[in-house]
Amino acid sequence: MKVTKEVILHKKNKEKITMLTAYDYTIAKILDDAGIDILLVGDSYGMTQLGYETTLPVTMEEMLIVTKAVAKASKRAFVVGDMPFLSYQTDVTTAVQNAGLFLKQANADAVKIEYTSSFYETAKAIVDSHIPLMGHIGLTPQSVKQMSGYKVQGQSINSALQLLREAKELESLGAFAIVLEGVPAELAKLITQEVAIPTIGIGAGSFCDGQVLVINDVLGLNPNFSPKHNKQYVNLYDAIFSVAEKYKQDVQMAKFPKAKNSSHLTSQTIKSIKREWEQMNK
Repeated sequence: MKVTKEVILHKKNKEKITMLTAYDYTIAKILDDAGIDILLVGDSYGMTQLGYETTLPVTMEEMLIVTKAVAKASKRAFVVGDMPFLSYQTDVTTAVQNAGLFLKQANADAVKIEYTSSFYETAKAIVDSHIPLMGHIGLTPQSVKQMSGYKVQGQSINSALQLLREAKELESLGAFAIVLEGVPAELAKLITQEVAIPTIGIGAGSFCDGQVLVINDVLGLNPNFSPKHNKQYVNLYDAIFSVAEKYKQDVQMAKFPKAKNSSHLTSQTIKSIKREWEQMNK
């Protein structure tokens, strides 16, 4: 059964929601087959796949291409397209148009924006345009320059109250879920209790209605990066490195390819080809 917005809303206080990022057809299909509820095509694509230092350079064009690939692979999972930096911050009209492109061109089921109170009208306009919206508060990577780095948010009374207000605003304007990133577990629990829509945590403790992680971190593809909030389930870096190293040795030592890895002509056919070629070049 296809996961819908209503299915996700119904899981609140009943069943934990599972969400992972996906950036290509192959991985998306595996995650979909495994029964992951939500596939987030995060703008973290820029860092994990394109080598950017932050998420800021990622473009709408890049996000639409990768979201379309993930959506093609997703028969069950709910696909959320992450709206990149400056795709919704400039004006309401542009924001709605760009959000619509995720559904119209990329076949996403919803979009996500990094929310502050200044984007209330923008977020409401997206929802009013019948585009399912997921909010994202706390540590918001698109604000990394303003925050002077990736820092836990909501540690003071004022900042915690602001996050509570933002969560309630997202609920009131019609968002169907909220990502809480880099928020103390106790505050995440309070926010989860205060809103009627699901919260999905990343570095926000176990009290949220669901959890999300970056697939590259889960698979251990970057040995030099292991964030505190992550759980690495396998070390694919070493596995892939070992395969590449063995392949290199096999090629250099002429152990690959073997006869079985190629197609072949009969000796008579190759003799005929040689004879014809010699006649043509006399």
